[in-house]
Amino acid sequence: MSELSVKHLLGIKYLTEKDIQLIFSTADHFKEVINRSIKKVPSLRDITIANVFFENSTRTKLSFELAEKRLSADVVNFSAGQSSVKKGETLIDTVNNILSMKVDMVVMRHPNPGAGIFLAKHVDAAIVNAGDGAHEHPTQALLDSYSIREKLGDVAGKNVVIVGDILHSRVALSNIFALKLQGANVKVCGPKTLLPKYIESLGVEVEMDLRKALNWCDVANMLRVQNERMDISYFPTTREYTQQFGINKALLNSLDKEIVIMHPGPINRGVEITSDVADSKQSIILNQVENGVAIRMAVLYLLASKIK
Repeated sequence: MSELSVKHLLGIKYLTEKDIQLIFSTADHFKEVINRSIKKVPSLRDITIANVFFENSTRTKLSFELAEKRLSADVVNFSAGQSSVKKGETLIDTVNNILSMKVDMVVMRHPNPGAGIFLAKHVDAAIVNAGDGAHEHPTQALLDSYSIREKLGDVAGKNVVIVGDILHSRVALSNIFALKLQGANVKVCGPKTLLPKYIESLGVEVEMDLRKALNWCDVANMLRVQNERMDISYFPTTREYTQQFGINKALLNSLDKEIVIMHPGPINRGVEITSDVADSKQSIILNQVENGVAIRMAVLYLLASKIK
């Protein structure tokens, strides 16, 4: 059996293209499982997984919990809630708690970039990064690519535009790494103030005109404006942002071709996309949610097989 080249899933930048294909083929198998009447398999019956979330999360946390339970793992939930914790001390406390509970795997979301890497150095458990600050969110990028593959047959050679708040988005960075690794062409589109200065060094093009970007792409991945990560105003008004970088049904229908619409959620309906776009047949947003469970099952299963 093939195995992953890594012991932890800390970011897409540490994976190979082979790793991604292995995760996808494993997810194909688990997708069949979750569509059966009995949705559980005993694959991780002897594995204990701790979900440690220092930042609020609804969809990712639920998705991981569901994946863990479908695999019959024992699940422990830590929630550090909204306390603004200092990285060093609290993470070490967490490490010690985890070690004393004999946990095999840790799924962690943390506001500080690199928190997962820090944890991996101090803990003898497999670490899955469920989002570290504005750095990476690897399972989201994997489920996004998997959803494109499912809809269009392949990711290689596809034109994908990521629209919106690239600067604060861990989803954007992980997606860029994953899409480039699989041979897709990537552009970003958004207000200049929300595009990182280094963005072109990642091998992506910047397109300021949304209509041009949409006419070029096969897939548009619409990102939410992350107001909670902004300490200053990056654009004049939400209304102006929506006029320049939001998609509505009229704009979608006026394009030269039919494109696929994605969104990592949660959606600000009426800001980056209108409800009639989010709920249209061109949207694969609900497929992304379903695929999230299969992808996370695949990642947990493959990492567990490396635990000695």
